[in-house]
Formats: sequence, structure tokens, C-alpha cells
Amino acid sequence: MLPPRLYAILDAAYFSDSQSALETAEELATAGVTLLQYRNKQGIAPQVLDEARSIRARLGDGIKLIMNDRADLCLAAGFDGLHVGQDDLSPESARHIIGPDSWLGVSTHNPEQITEAGKTSADYVAIGPVFATSSKVNPDPVVGLAGVRRARELTRKPLVAIGGITRANARSVIDAGADAVAVISDLIRDPRKSAEEFLRVLG
Repeated sequence: MLPPRLYAILDAAYFSDSQSALETAEELATAGVTLLQYRNKQGIAPQVLDEARSIRARLGDGIKLIMNDRADLCLAAGFDGLHVGQDDLSPESARHIIGPDSWLGVSTHNPEQITEAGKTSADYVAIGPVFATSSKVNPDPVVGLAGVRRARELTRKPLVAIGGITRANARSVIDAGADAVAVISDLIRDPRKSAEEFLRVLG
């Protein structure tokens, strides 16, 4: 499983209501985004499930949808995969819940975590934050392009870079060894145009 170059993340924290999040998801899909993670750290489970189901219904099967953190909601919403962090379910526990056919990603922030992730059944490993990011309250230390290069040396799994990635620096991240870039904030304003520009840059 090799993810597409652009891995869009729809973070509920950036939207005032569900409708604006849904509209953004639709614009990203229209622009050509084929992989989208839905992230909602603050919402209660019924609300997160309702929004996730709405995204699935609106976007159909032409786009792969990844649920952040919640294996139960991933299944209930009919999503295609799950992404877990270091403080969430272990990759193997998550795999046990979502089954062998769903995509599974795991966040890593240092060489030790990358090595450990490589031993799991995760389909891809995320490394970051590559650059300074505003999407997390207490972000891990920035790893830089050197961290991406080191991660590439340490794992044969597909590598997704995340954290502060913009249209201006995305190409350098791919050149450093990432297979894909995960983007949140630089897709928010004028999402269709932004996504189209990312896809051109990433080629």
C-alpha cells in the first residue's frame, strides 16, 4: 500500500461547524484528493460518528477515508483505515479491531519509534513534525528534513511526513525521502485551489 503524494487531513478543530468541514472535504475531493483523514480530538463519540458518516456519504467510494484514533468509529462509519498515535491504541490492538484489510498508520517522532513501528502490521509510518506546526497544542520536537532522511533509512514501510508542510516546502520533503506529505492548515483556505496547487507541486 503506497499512499498518494498528498494526504489531506480534515481537522474538526479548524471549523466552526460540521457543514463547513463537509464542504471543505467535498472541495478537496473535487480537486483530486484521494486520501483523507478525519481528525476530531474534541468531539464526543456520537458527534464524531455522525460527522464521519456524513463525510463518507458525501464523498462516496472514490476517496479513501482514514479515521484518527478511534478504531470503533472507523468501523462504524465505514472508513477505509485508521491512524493511531503513540498515546492511542497500539498498532496491533488496532489491527485486531479493524481487521487485515483496512489501512493502518502510526505516528512516530524519533528513530526509536520508527524502528518499533517497522515491526508492526502498520501499512505506513508517519514522521513529524517536520517543521514547526500550529495544529497541535503540545507538539513533539521538530525533526526537520534530516529527520525525514533518517526515517527513510530506518523503515521500508511507506513514509508519510507531517507537520508544518506547505506548498512552498512540500517538494523538499518528498526529495528527502517521504512517499507522501500530510497537510492540515495549508489546505484550509480555498481548499480546492490549494489542493490543486499541492498536486502540481508534488507531481
